[in-house]
Amino acid sequence: MDGQAVEQEAGPRVRARTPETGVEESDEAARRIAMRRELILVLMLASVQFTSIVDFMIVMPLGPQLMRVLGLTPDQFGRVVSSYTIAAGCAGFFASFVMDRFGRKAAFLTLYAGFLLGTFLCGMAWNYSTLLAARVATGVFGGILGGLALAIVGDAVPENRRGRATGVLMSAFAIASVVGIPVGLKLGTDYGWQTPFLILAALGLPVLFLAIRVLPPLRGHIRHGEPTSIWRRTLDMFGHANHLRAFALTVAIMFGGFSVIPYISVYFVNNSGIREDQLFWVFVSGGMLTLVGAPAIGRAADRFGKLPVFRVVASTTFFLLLAITNLGVVPIWTAAAVFGCLMLSNAGRMVPAMAMITGSVEPSRRGGFMSANSAVQHLAAGVAADVGGWILVKAPDGSLQHFGRVGWFAACFTLVSLWLAGRLRSATPTPVATTDHPPSSR
Repeated sequence: MDGQAVEQEAGPRVRARTPETGVEESDEAARRIAMRRELILVLMLASVQFTSIVDFMIVMPLGPQLMRVLGLTPDQFGRVVSSYTIAAGCAGFFASFVMDRFGRKAAFLTLYAGFLLGTFLCGMAWNYSTLLAARVATGVFGGILGGLALAIVGDAVPENRRGRATGVLMSAFAIASVVGIPVGLKLGTDYGWQTPFLILAALGLPVLFLAIRVLPPLRGHIRHGEPTSIWRRTLDMFGHANHLRAFALTVAIMFGGFSVIPYISVYFVNNSGIREDQLFWVFVSGGMLTLVGAPAIGRAADRFGKLPVFRVVASTTFFLLLAITNLGVVPIWTAAAVFGCLMLSNAGRMVPAMAMITGSVEPSRRGGFMSANSAVQHLAAGVAADVGGWILVKAPDGSLQHFGRVGWFAACFTLVSLWLAGRLRSATPTPVATTDHPPSSR
């Protein structure tokens, strides 16, 4: 056959090599199909992240209505909020011992179905006790989903595109901030606080059915003969030096953000002269910048390396933390600009950081490790918020004092994260080709 050689392989796939390009056309088509499926998979995971983030965050702006309708005391409302994080952290810790014994698809579908059920039960709650129980159940399942989604990305997406895929997952936070929270708050105000939870559960069902179709089994990480004792697996998980460095990096990043972020809106209203009705635009600016910037940071991490990009973004976060905690009285556009840049840098440093952390663990241990890391992340965020609250003092006029000290506290942990990121090592280093020095694994 002059000008074209056709080779029939096993199955229906035919590869055609043209003399002009020398490219196997069907291989290129198969590559495009694989990348399309990969994109659908990542978008599905981002949709799951969106629903879980909105479910977690919507409770806070609904606080006044919850306290009025259910007759909650401030202490009870605080327990409703914290119950999700505590349940998520504990569940993630215990899941780390068993997660890698199951295929990623089976584990993910079970967890997401449980999360949707918990969200539905939140919408059906009628008093403090039932709502608290529903939030605990939702946290048990939802708290593990984030780590498992990253483990699936680590297993299903090649390393050279993993930063971009992680950026898409992180953009779910921005979309939740820009769309999910305002819309959920509007629905809750107009139709009752239960409505956002019921709609989230309904929106999650199509995503669950899509996951059934697009998720591969992902069972290649399962190893027979792995230690089954919980104590042995604990030593395996927390006795590995690189695992400890990854956990420490996660803790440093959380302390470098969540000691400040929960108190920004209160500081803006009581110290910076921003009205409560203007906070909407402040948070929208942060969400919009993160929505656009997080995927761009992911692409930069793939192109220039995860560690260099993390160092640039985290260093920017250091200065923004000091700026926002010493802002004083400013116009709305200044507050929105500083807050938006901080939200972008805070989410942006998580993109290369999570890509590095995901790549620092062997595939056979990745599911359990990411569950444990998710637990560490939740618990560290809660402790960081508490530490920030301990440092702050509320003045008689309602303003917050010592917020600058909280800023320095967070900034110092940001510096620690720069050092820890440099000590993290990849579990699958790139083979040395022609250089005497090992290439960077980031």
